[in-house]
Amino acid sequence: MEKVSEMATLTREDLSDLMSGRLPWPRTKRIMSAFKDEDRFFKMIAILQERVAWQERILLPLGEHLHVVDKGGEWVSKCSCGQEFGDYLQNWKLSALIRVRKDKASLEEIYPHADVCDPDWMEIREFICPGCATLLEVEACAPGYPVVHDFLPDVEGFYREWLGRPIR
Repeated sequence: MEKVSEMATLTREDLSDLMSGRLPWPRTKRIMSAFKDEDRFFKMIAILQERVAWQERILLPLGEHLHVVDKGGEWVSKCSCGQEFGDYLQNWKLSALIRVRKDKASLEEIYPHADVCDPDWMEIREFICPGCATLLEVEACAPGYPVVHDFLPDVEGFYREWLGRPIR
């Protein structure tokens, strides 16, 4: 059995397998619980960068397939497929395809019959990339509730204060 302290520095292959969900749960849990090596963020960004076909620099992941990207000095939200959603400070969800499950039949497609919510009280919004049809985010909310902008990162502050490196 590996010690937690031995998990601090991981190989690129380990990190790639972790990101792809190929590691067994006990090992994943040990990695999650261990202290992180100082350059882990940059290793993960390098792996993400290798997985996309476009050249713009990934600054920060927003989700599994969504990133803040430096597009010639303009920072945009961008899907792994290359679909751009505009300025990262704006709610990218408003540029996505949105499927709203708001009736019993569409909700039962994802919830077992006994667990289905009351469509008068809750709807499920699925935000889908118009470029590749990847499901990027899901919201469960009351009908009529505004679309949530759930992450507004201070990218420059993150690099400066957390990573100790300038972004440029």
